[in-house]
Amino acid sequence: MSALDGSIVLIALPAIFRGVHLDPLAPGNIAYLLWMIMGYRLVQAVLVVTVGRLGDMFGRVRIYNAGFAVFTFASVLLSFDPFDGGHGAMWLIGWRVLQAVGGSMLMANSAAILTDAFPKEQRGFALGINQVAALGGMFIGLVAGGLLSAWDWRAVFWVNVPVGVFFTVWAYRTLRETGQRVGGRIDWWGNITFAVGLSAVLIAVTFGLQPYGGHTMGWTNPLVLGMVGGGLTLLAAFVVIENRATAPMIQLSLFRLRAFTFGNLAGLCISIGRGGMQFVLIIWLQGIWLPLHGYDYAATPLWAGIFMLPLTAGFLAAGPVSGYLSDRIGSRGLATGGALLFGASFLGLMLLPIDFSYWVFAVLIALNGIASGMFASPNSSSIMGSVPAHLRGVASGMRATFQNSGTAVSIGVFFSLMIAGLAGSLPHILTSGLQQQGVPAQVAGQVGGLPPVSSLFAAQLGVNPVQHLLQPSGVLARLTAEQRQALTGREFFPNLISGPFHSGLVVVFAFGAVLAVLAAIASALRGSGSAPRRREDSAG
Repeated sequence: MSALDGSIVLIALPAIFRGVHLDPLAPGNIAYLLWMIMGYRLVQAVLVVTVGRLGDMFGRVRIYNAGFAVFTFASVLLSFDPFDGGHGAMWLIGWRVLQAVGGSMLMANSAAILTDAFPKEQRGFALGINQVAALGGMFIGLVAGGLLSAWDWRAVFWVNVPVGVFFTVWAYRTLRETGQRVGGRIDWWGNITFAVGLSAVLIAVTFGLQPYGGHTMGWTNPLVLGMVGGGLTLLAAFVVIENRATAPMIQLSLFRLRAFTFGNLAGLCISIGRGGMQFVLIIWLQGIWLPLHGYDYAATPLWAGIFMLPLTAGFLAAGPVSGYLSDRIGSRGLATGGALLFGASFLGLMLLPIDFSYWVFAVLIALNGIASGMFASPNSSSIMGSVPAHLRGVASGMRATFQNSGTAVSIGVFFSLMIAGLAGSLPHILTSGLQQQGVPAQVAGQVGGLPPVSSLFAAQLGVNPVQHLLQPSGVLARLTAEQRQALTGREFFPNLISGPFHSGLVVVFAFGAVLAVLAAIASALRGSGSAPRRREDSAG
């Protein structure tokens, strides 16, 4: 449920923006869109280690149960947004933050609860099912977002309410503490430096994607540079504090375990690749491929979700099987093979033309889903099986932090690469394309100066920026009926940006393949993935 909500909004954004009557091309509204996408992941990345530690101290089941209640309460408020425009967007962003707090409580403790409950020889399968539920929720969210937003954008949020109420009651009635509690006090300085430092870096990413001072992106913005520098300084201070703390927030000693360190490094690389790929594929489908094949913009979220089904099916098929096999043949080979297949699927996507044959696309994203399933369950089992029983809560939180940080960073990294790919040729192509349809050179140049980030968001949200930007000038009224029809039709803008967009696709998919190779190397270096047998493990 927590993972599903991280992606369900991604594909439903066109319906949500129309529902709250927010103009995506108005100055400043890009920030709302970025926070709708990244805010949830940012909060989870910051909090999961803290709530994992709280689970070790006060009971993992107690924190987990409270997470269901918080998540469900926030979902109720999200589904009753009373405002429009910027105020409506801020309502959604604010309650999404609270929803992410509840999701963090679930995510940080679920793997630790299962590790406590299952013996070592069954742990891989149990954690495999947990990983399938978590990452499968992320993939299912892509489909559910398309289906529900076609009905009512509010359904994207209130679908959680009956499910959340049921599982809140179920969790309080069924789950019991089986793990060890660890005494101690909360490491306030560690929590503060970690939360503020990581937040500063991730918030800087949202500003870095926005135009600044005549540049297509804001990475030279002093505010961005200051936040990145300050955030990294605080994270360095966090490491020093944790080394000296008597009751640290995280156990840096866990990084001495090869399976833990290299497993998390591999997971970080895969998370960056997976999160960025999903985002790019959604823009490709909703903004270019579907309109070019006659689909109305209002229907693109629904059909994008349907056409992404092979990705979900591949993951759901491979996840439980790889978890079962990892108990018998070990984690390293399966996780490494999954990472290599993950990279191969990126290479295949890189070779696709912009107007691809769907069945080739379906095979490639199915392979990507299978690769993710092959990797996720064994990797999680290897990480969690390598740590002492009394540190499983914090280890689970650290693993989730790597995963959520990777997903949050992926949008910034892949978006920056896409914008860089678009920036070189998009202004000229927009300007010349408009002039060919009779738009005066001065007006065409103004529209051609649209920031590439706005073009990307327009493509994702199903907005024709050409029509939107030409209407105030009155140019459309002076053109012929044929020219007006061409400029305002569903195919004009996708056709114009398809060439520059494909250049960006090649760059981001090549980067994804490199990440997969790095993940495979890290996975191979983890060792056998089996921890020394402990009395707690055999008893748990």
